[in-house]
Amino acid sequence: MSISKKLSWWTEARYGMSLHFGLYSLAGRGEWVRAQEQMSVEDYQRYFERFEPAPDWAIQWARLAKAAGAQYGVLTTKHHDGFCLFDSKLTDYSSMYTPAGRDLVREWVDAMRAEGLKVGLYYSLVDWHHPDYPAWQDRQHPLRHDSASEHRDRAANWDRYIEYMHGQLIELCSNYGVIDNLVVDFSYWQYTAEKWGATEIQNKLRALQPDMIFNDRWGREARQRLPRATYAGDYEQTEQNIPQQCLKDDQGERIPWEGWFTLTNSWSYSATDALWKSPSTIIRTLINCVSKDGNLLINVCPDGKGIVPAQAVDIMEEVGEWMRSNGESIYGAGASSYAKPEWGRYTQKGRTLYAHLTDQPIGNICLPGLRGRVKRGRIVATDTEVRICDYWNPVVQSFDGPDDIFFNFASPTAATYPLPDARATVVAFELNDDVATQQERERLDTAIQAAMVSRTVM
Repeated sequence: MSISKKLSWWTEARYGMSLHFGLYSLAGRGEWVRAQEQMSVEDYQRYFERFEPAPDWAIQWARLAKAAGAQYGVLTTKHHDGFCLFDSKLTDYSSMYTPAGRDLVREWVDAMRAEGLKVGLYYSLVDWHHPDYPAWQDRQHPLRHDSASEHRDRAANWDRYIEYMHGQLIELCSNYGVIDNLVVDFSYWQYTAEKWGATEIQNKLRALQPDMIFNDRWGREARQRLPRATYAGDYEQTEQNIPQQCLKDDQGERIPWEGWFTLTNSWSYSATDALWKSPSTIIRTLINCVSKDGNLLINVCPDGKGIVPAQAVDIMEEVGEWMRSNGESIYGAGASSYAKPEWGRYTQKGRTLYAHLTDQPIGNICLPGLRGRVKRGRIVATDTEVRICDYWNPVVQSFDGPDDIFFNFASPTAATYPLPDARATVVAFELNDDVATQQERERLDTAIQAAMVSRTVM
């Protein structure tokens, strides 16, 4: 997989955190609450009139992202409801005109940089508040069934909306220093690609931020390589889904991708959603993504004050504790050429193969096809050596394949030992080069044959 220079930090990072935060956080019923309940502008205004995040909301969130082991973050600067968390000169529908009276994007960007984290900004192409964005019989607009919308839409001017949307994206890419990642959301029906003026705005944004990377939601998926549109994303972003294998473009070449998941079942704060994913689930999801050359972006949901719930803090801090001990198997790692083993997954970095054990093995642990290829192994979290061994009883019984080798955590190697970390135990194996591989294979084959002869003589 060829990676562009500007994308290298992202594939090295492998793990980020996002947050959905806005007026909908005060409602506590999800970020689509206005559309789902078909609220009028007046009904939704009550959240605007009392929106006032805690003074240190951004600092606390950035510190949590750092503690969780994340390397980058993504903030919703404007969601589908059209409300802006930044000081836009193009609208007064922003945090500047709420009781907060502050540029929250500025606060968040500063907090992220203080923690040494990369900065990503989310911006919705959709806008339910703007008068020039069509509403009548739209698939999701809050006023899609309001008869007054049909008359309103006749007076709407799409070009005027595109000018507004482009202007806000230019503001975001001009006023906050270096932006590492821009996530746009989303295309549907005829609202796709050049309907958004995608080529024009992409060219302008790349001129402003030449090293900024983009996701793939302007309208053409990143996996289409030939012909490749100017506005095509630098990576593909899957939502609540992990591919079964490494993603490839239409020419068969592997492409970078990111799995975007929620910590509960909600993208924004929901007072009734307590279905928290466990730290083990997040850790194993991260391993799954990296084992297929992907990233994980996990979304947390601050409440109306911008405070992350205590349950989310506990979960993400435990993920961070695991990452501090095992991060070398994630950061900068990617897919291995070896097939997924039955007890977990592999990631790889150069000649180091990381075995992520998530299922409790019984007896000695098989490394399929690795006979003669393994020099040594160690538990990453403790740097403790593991015992690389042959099948414990090769004369009486056979094992799955002549190229298999085994390991275990202690002796006797035929015994069963609990995983040192039930969430995911990581063992790093140093692999031989091709010459050493062949020599080791021949040496082990000779040793096995000698052992079999010795058993027969006895």
